[in-house]
Amino acid sequence: MARRTEDDDGVAVPRGRLNRLARLAGVATTIGADMVGGRLRAAASGRKVDMRTLALSPANALRLTRELAQMRGAAMKVGQLLSMDAGELLPPEFAEVLARLRADARPMPPQQLKAVLDRAWGAGWLKRFQSFEPRPLAAASIGQVHRARTRDGRDLAIKVQFPGVRESIDSDVDNIGSLIRLSGILPDRLALDPLLDAAKAQLREEADYLAEADALADFRTALDDAPEFLIPAPAPDLIRPEVLAMDFIPSEPLESLVDASQAVRDEVATRLFALLFREVFALGRIQSDPNLANYRHDPETGRLVLLDFGAVRHLPDVLVDGYRRLLRAGMQGDSAALEAAARGIGYLEDATPHEQVALLVPMLAAATEPLRVPGAFDFAATDLAQRMRDDGMVLGLDAGYRHLPPIDALYLHRKFGGLYLLARRLRATVDIRGLLTPYL
Repeated sequence: MARRTEDDDGVAVPRGRLNRLARLAGVATTIGADMVGGRLRAAASGRKVDMRTLALSPANALRLTRELAQMRGAAMKVGQLLSMDAGELLPPEFAEVLARLRADARPMPPQQLKAVLDRAWGAGWLKRFQSFEPRPLAAASIGQVHRARTRDGRDLAIKVQFPGVRESIDSDVDNIGSLIRLSGILPDRLALDPLLDAAKAQLREEADYLAEADALADFRTALDDAPEFLIPAPAPDLIRPEVLAMDFIPSEPLESLVDASQAVRDEVATRLFALLFREVFALGRIQSDPNLANYRHDPETGRLVLLDFGAVRHLPDVLVDGYRRLLRAGMQGDSAALEAAARGIGYLEDATPHEQVALLVPMLAAATEPLRVPGAFDFAATDLAQRMRDDGMVLGLDAGYRHLPPIDALYLHRKFGGLYLLARRLRATVDIRGLLTPYL
């Protein structure tokens, strides 16, 4: 979740299908006018025009992200998903601006917040608390978080959902899809519908705060034997479909560790990779959002605080077995087994052209490179992320690869990729091979 600025008094969340559609239409019109103007200027100077380059200009990216950030909800979530799932198909400048949506949400103003809580808890709800901080600690695509203390002294973090989020999911996602197609932001060859369907499904899950409360309790039980992790306990008497109350746990963002000792950075990254392998191969479910803000650090105890269980995915056995085969093949450097595992998971189809297979299998081999290193893999010394992005551009744009794997595989792919980027950011060294081997 994004930290709010002191001078931000909040921006009301637009409500109503027609109102939200009109805002997106305004963005589309502005982008279209900019493209026409750019085309005319290019023609007047005799320059060759590339309409996709015009659509992908940093100015257009900034226009789109500003509007999505104000709309929040499904509109913002689609932009976040695109920045991660299709980032390797976008020019770096555009992807960088779009990625701001993962950390740029605006809170709702106090009067809108009060209206939401009046509906959830009834009038006079403030009497339940010793204190309730009206300024949110953080805001994201679905809601914002406030700190409060109950009459009996329990310190809570209270997540309040933006009004209209659940009702606008399908229409927002469909409208964003239309905007993306009309603007030419993504290549025509990219199969956009599975991404949009995934966005709808994830939004429905994240907007179900009752289910998230259950997931909090479930993961607390599942990781009861792992004292290195700390998960807040829900406060059932205050939980509603649009309000999620849980313990407030003092902690620092993981970015605060970038200058910590090598041992601390290595330990944090190691714990998170160990948790991922346990989630996939032992628990059969993952917290699938790789947003860095979902992991925090308690400097006093060294424990890692795990937040945001609104995007828990239960993995089918066939996918878990497929990834076990894929990672084993990657560890052994067996290209034929890698291809077979990729077909079993759904990365490749029978109809996938040979030239695309010839590009994708080496990409999978590169992605599993840390498994072939005995001992600790140095994420700071590798250009793996850049090579993957460059290879993805070639595969998607030059070779015309547009097939998307099953959605569960896509979420798992995002989770692995998110931890790779986190480990690189922390400049960590991790024995990935040693952590994974017991599960293979």
